[in-house]
Amino acid sequence: MSLVLDPTAQDLLFREARTANTFTDEPVTDEQVQAIYDLVKFGPTAFNQSPLRVVLVRSAEGRERLVQHMAEGNRPKTATAPLVAILAADNEFHEELPALLPHFPQAKDLFFSERPARESAAGLNAALQAAYFIIGVRAAGLAAGPMTGYDAAGIQKEFLDDDHTPLMVVNIGKPGEDAWFPRSPRLSFDEVVTTV
Repeated sequence: MSLVLDPTAQDLLFREARTANTFTDEPVTDEQVQAIYDLVKFGPTAFNQSPLRVVLVRSAEGRERLVQHMAEGNRPKTATAPLVAILAADNEFHEELPALLPHFPQAKDLFFSERPARESAAGLNAALQAAYFIIGVRAAGLAAGPMTGYDAAGIQKEFLDDDHTPLMVVNIGKPGEDAWFPRSPRLSFDEVVTTV
């Protein structure tokens, strides 16, 4: 075996993990979310950026506000998931770089003084962090239902501000009855990898 990760963990994180479409009503605790974040915050990003921001939607009122911005097919699962997280990119992440990159604090002004450069970097690196977040949810023994089918402008106005760009909405919980669609195909190694 070429992988050092235990096969059971490989299955949990990748092979058997699926996007859940239904959930039980078992709650997702603040302690679980804290443990997920405390694990995934170590995932690599460029310049040690940490542009990911997470808005946890727990209240019935917040859920109602969110569901109205979801695509029609995503509304029922978002309405019934025990926890929903809005993952967003903070386009002003550069303000934290002197603390996060103490050996190169000038990176803040040298590379990220212009808003377009910050938006591009924030989008890419927050997306990396969002992927780590999904893996972290799986590592906690929970299922994630990440979605991009929503009114982004509506979610930004309702839950964020002009400095934060929504990336995805993730339903989180224990998978419910008929939670999975059939597994879709994946590309093979030879279809993806070339060597030069």
